[in-house]
Amino acid sequence: MNLMEDKKTKLFLVGMMGSGKSYWTKFLSKKLKVGGYDLDFLIESNEERTIAEIFEEDGEEYFRKQEAKLLRWLKEKKSFVLGTGGGTPCYNDNMEWMNKNGITIFIDPPIEQLVERLLPEKSHRPLISNLTDEELFQFLTQKRNERLVYYEQATIKLEGTEISEKNFLKISKEYA
Repeated sequence: MNLMEDKKTKLFLVGMMGSGKSYWTKFLSKKLKVGGYDLDFLIESNEERTIAEIFEEDGEEYFRKQEAKLLRWLKEKKSFVLGTGGGTPCYNDNMEWMNKNGITIFIDPPIEQLVERLLPEKSHRPLISNLTDEELFQFLTQKRNERLVYYEQATIKLEGTEISEKNFLKISKEYA
């Protein structure tokens, strides 16, 4: 069954880098038979350069403006699942916009799990590329604490063992 043309058919996955947003975006879009998008990938395609290059060449403020612009471009889509960047909800009233235009799902695994997932890919992520393993844990803890005020505005929150296929299937049935 495809999603109906209802604002609740737009699912926005939010959470820290390494929380599994990309994985669950693919999973949900396949189950719901709707488009699955990764906001960072859309930005890179639109800019024809990597996130790291955008940060290096034009800075974070420019990146955040492009992020907000592409996020709002999705309003024209009837139904989709979108994996956002970790900081997306924290800028340009993006969290408020996503909540008005769909369902937000906050994926919140333990920090230890984020560190484990991110260690092998540090070099590809501008915000953590120069951090030691110990600094990475501290950075993620601090960032999560800073962003929690935005993340907790999500319609649905899944943490720890709640982040499961079973719960994502339940969500997909509820909004299908």
